[in-house]
Amino acid sequence: MKAGINLYSIKTLIQTEEDFLDTARKLKEMGYISMQYSGAEFVPDRLKRVSEATGLPIVLTHMPADRILNDTDKLMEEHAVFGCKNIGLSATPLKNMVTEENIIDEKLCKTKLEELNKAGEYMKKNGYSFFLHNHHYEFIRMSSGERIFDHIVENCPNINFTLDTYWLQHAGVDVLATIEKLKGRIGCVHLKDYKVIAAPKQDRFDACPAFECVGYGNMDFKTIVPKMKEAGAEHFLVEHDTASSTPDPLYTMEKSIRYIQAEL
Repeated sequence: MKAGINLYSIKTLIQTEEDFLDTARKLKEMGYISMQYSGAEFVPDRLKRVSEATGLPIVLTHMPADRILNDTDKLMEEHAVFGCKNIGLSATPLKNMVTEENIIDEKLCKTKLEELNKAGEYMKKNGYSFFLHNHHYEFIRMSSGERIFDHIVENCPNINFTLDTYWLQHAGVDVLATIEKLKGRIGCVHLKDYKVIAAPKQDRFDACPAFECVGYGNMDFKTIVPKMKEAGAEHFLVEHDTASSTPDPLYTMEKSIRYIQAEL
């Protein structure tokens, strides 16, 4: 199997054009076939130059919500520079939606989601697709009992999902059933593994979740990936949220792609 990479994983290695080009060449040598651009300054001409020099297309981005909602035309023009048709948002914008009672303001949340849905509809009419990257907090239940995620699925047809395996697992939902529910709306996915590590606390033992290289955690990718393909996934993007803080971020990404090439 072939896969791309979300550059956010190694954001410390792409901050300048020179570093970005050097890093992209190394990723190409490892076997990565595409890139999602995230984690560094957004300069369309730079992205075009690096993409063309390495032969690695940029298939998805993460852009600020304000630009997606209020600068949509310019954003599409900029993406046309480097040939990318998928415009993404890194997280559901829930900031300032939590009430004093520590619950989500349901009315405000639904209003914002509808704004994003309309932006997605506008992009679709112009040949682009809008993708929302999920975390675990989309599975919070609002005051009505409805989960944010379910509201998006059922009421916002122009919001596609960059479905993230780690965060589905962390949310405690059925990963395969969720993939099935999203047929036709997960053209881009994040392959991110989930492990549990020991975390001693004073006089007692504890454990907590952590990110891991693909194939080295607890996710059953040999079952998950075929299910994603059936649901229409086209761009499989490796992500490891803390790789850039490791001594050798590229080693972390090479470990993932080697597993994918050999096992998937």
